Amino acid sequence: MTEQTRISDIEVLRAVAVLAVIYQHLRNLFPWKIPGLNELYSYGGGMFGVDLFFAVSGFVIARDLIPRMLAAPDWQTQWRTALSFWTRRCWRLLPAAWFWLLVVLLAASSFNLSGAFGSLAANLDATIAGALNFANLRFAETFMRSEYGASFVYWSLSLEEQFYLIFPLLILALRKKLVWLLLVVALLQIATPRQHPYLMMFRTDALALGILLAIWSQQPSWYRLRQFFASIGRRTSQILVLSSIAIMALLSTPHPPTVYNVGLIAILAALVVCIAAQNQNLLLEHGRPKRVMIWIGERSYALYLIHVPAFFATRELFHRAGLDAAPSHLLLLTYLLTALALLLIATELNFRWLESPLRRYGARQANAIMARSTPVAPASPQIPRRTRHAGSIEKTAE
Repeated sequence: MTEQTRISDIEVLRAVAVLAVIYQHLRNLFPWKIPGLNELYSYGGGMFGVDLFFAVSGFVIARDLIPRMLAAPDWQTQWRTALSFWTRRCWRLLPAAWFWLLVVLLAASSFNLSGAFGSLAANLDATIAGALNFANLRFAETFMRSEYGASFVYWSLSLEEQFYLIFPLLILALRKKLVWLLLVVALLQIATPRQHPYLMMFRTDALALGILLAIWSQQPSWYRLRQFFASIGRRTSQILVLSSIAIMALLSTPHPPTVYNVGLIAILAALVVCIAAQNQNLLLEHGRPKRVMIWIGERSYALYLIHVPAFFATRELFHRAGLDAAPSHLLLLTYLLTALALLLIATELNFRWLESPLRRYGARQANAIMARSTPVAPASPQIPRRTRHAGSIEKTAE
């Protein structure tokens, strides 16, 4: 496996991230307060999943884009590289995002006797914010003040797309100085308590650290780091990763032990991405558990988009069946299994019929952009000359 191919341990981290987010939002599945669930969140939350997504995304995208942007020989090639990047991102993310925004909006208008999806007005505003990539701004404005709507997870997608809209331009403008900007962005945010909604909805420290890891991966010292992790072995690496995840979960509780919890989560997310990026199967060895995690990781985007609608649809179905009045252990289990079935079926259909075909189409469009070249004037004929080191004829025009 070369440096530019997909790293299986990175897919495992995507799975960890989306499972953490689903766990964080699990309380949205039930119309009642579940005994023990809020207490469970006091020991460990799943908020860190978003920051882990940011660190993974920063590493994966920058690892490919920065070398290509810096290697472009002229401004036309640089522009085509940026345009192909934006094209690939749009076809990769926007069709599925817009589709599920529409599904949520339709559910809020016509499949909402229980009120689980919230008001139509709030969901209409949320749909516009999600489609136009300013959902993080709207989330910050409505947080703990007014209803957002059922598509609240789109705040992180908007933040990421806002960053990647300007990212190629930052590479071209700053080139090697980009490292210093990323360090300043990361350090300032790490040292800042995130006690205001805007600071939470514009947190890019994990994203910046992921990009810095990608830049580091192109340096000779990265291979010495790889040798270090090879020397400590899989078991020690797994302990480091599991410990980091446990601490991130503790820092994601409603009342974290420090006001610098988000910055610490970003650092730990970068650490586990660094370990996964060594491409030595340090997180999980090959086998069924890893195949399951890779399956989840490959569908993590669909799972992220769909899990809240699946939870609310489950609530609506049980409300229409008159089974949301008196909870029991059996009913709770039935809620869980129904939501899981809806989520997995919708995720697989989305991945196979919407996400994958359009991602391949976007890749073809991006490759076509890169294949375009500026016209080159035909070279004038030249007389072959002899080389000094060989008796053969060398055609200089070739």
